[in-house]
Amino acid sequence: MEIAAAPVLPCRDLDATIRFYGALGFHLVYEQAEPSPYAILELHGVELHFFVHAELVPERSIAACYLRVGDVGRVFAAWSKLGLPATGIPRLEPPVERPSGMRELLLVDPDGTEVRVGQLTE
Repeated sequence: MEIAAAPVLPCRDLDATIRFYGALGFHLVYEQAEPSPYAILELHGVELHFFVHAELVPERSIAACYLRVGDVGRVFAAWSKLGLPATGIPRLEPPVERPSGMRELLLVDPDGTEVRVGQLTE
């Protein structure tokens, strides 16, 4: 049996979200305008789903997801090419070692969604 999970995340502007995640390497695999705007973006078999929440306030967003990878350093190197700052919204924070045995980075998208990307180090 194969099981996969995909987070469904809010965004204020679907086109802007598609462009932002596209710059990170995600590819658009599905988009709809009606009955409500929705998009599915994919990177190496991982899907992120987005719906429009026009009243979303990025500074108060509690949306988040976690992506497990084999080499968080490679992800950081690739995403660093975008020149995102290390503070504010959006931002990209470098990988750190966590007490949980994970090495992880933090990406915060323009809508305040936290995307943590980590690898097991132990």
